[in-house]
Amino acid sequence: MTASPRVLCVGEALMDRIERDGSAKEYVGGSLLNVARGIAQLGHDTTLASWWGEDERGQQLAKALAEGDVHVLPGTSGADHTTVAYAHVDSEGRATYEFDLLWDLPEQARTDTYDHLHTGSFAATVEPGGKKVLRLVKEAALTGTVSYDPNIRPSVMGSPEQVRSRIEEIISFCDIVKASDEDISWLYPDRAVEDVMRSWLAMGPAMVITTRGPWGAYARLAGERDMLVIDPLNVELGDTVGAGDSFMAGLISALLDAGLAGSGQARRKLREAKWADVLSALHRATVTSGLTVSKLGAFSPNRADVARVTDGHPELK
Repeated sequence: MTASPRVLCVGEALMDRIERDGSAKEYVGGSLLNVARGIAQLGHDTTLASWWGEDERGQQLAKALAEGDVHVLPGTSGADHTTVAYAHVDSEGRATYEFDLLWDLPEQARTDTYDHLHTGSFAATVEPGGKKVLRLVKEAALTGTVSYDPNIRPSVMGSPEQVRSRIEEIISFCDIVKASDEDISWLYPDRAVEDVMRSWLAMGPAMVITTRGPWGAYARLAGERDMLVIDPLNVELGDTVGAGDSFMAGLISALLDAGLAGSGQARRKLREAKWADVLSALHRATVTSGLTVSKLGAFSPNRADVARVTDGHPELK
């Protein structure tokens, strides 16, 4: 019997201090923590490699991950203090961020015991951790599959010119790339989203997806000529915190289930995949993201939550 694929998520876990309607509360957060917890809640063996302190905030991160069934790579709590993201949520539920940031990776970070690597956000571009993330991506691409979400944070990533080459280098080693239309517009202000997606696909990935908030998502496959448009789940908006991370978690989970991620063989299958092969994965990503935006904060749906939606909408299975 083949063991289930093991997933390694590499990137930030931090405290989100969210200001809304004149008050502020702190929540555990960070793009890679959200994705790791989302994948684990969907039933997959998931480990997070990150960087936080042995302070009260770091202890809250460790507790939340343990409660979410996410393993933590030893050495992750080696930072001088835990990063804080200050998020301001506007009247439409959209969040903007500023950071008190430390970023590195523990020396124990390696990929040889994992089958799928996911990374993204500022982890790939902020040093000294960024170069270590790139090394892990290159290692993981030799034997398993790799996914990436640039998840742009201008306040810590500098200018597009400073990070574009690193982002494109990582894309060239990836199988699955997901970005928001806002990410692409920041990186390439003079180019259309569709044009950027085509150029990214030509760099090497088998699947490129652009999320577009209330307008759903665009998807491209190496094995298909035309672009697919995916409608969003129709829900009442709580806020958009963690929406893209939840989409990523649902997508990775379903691709693992379908044998389209998690091994060298899965990489080859994904490169040859047609829309019929990946539609259920795109639907799961849409459902998990929709469930997240229907709540306040970075809610991570489990399989029962997803099933309650798909049971009522069998076209989403």
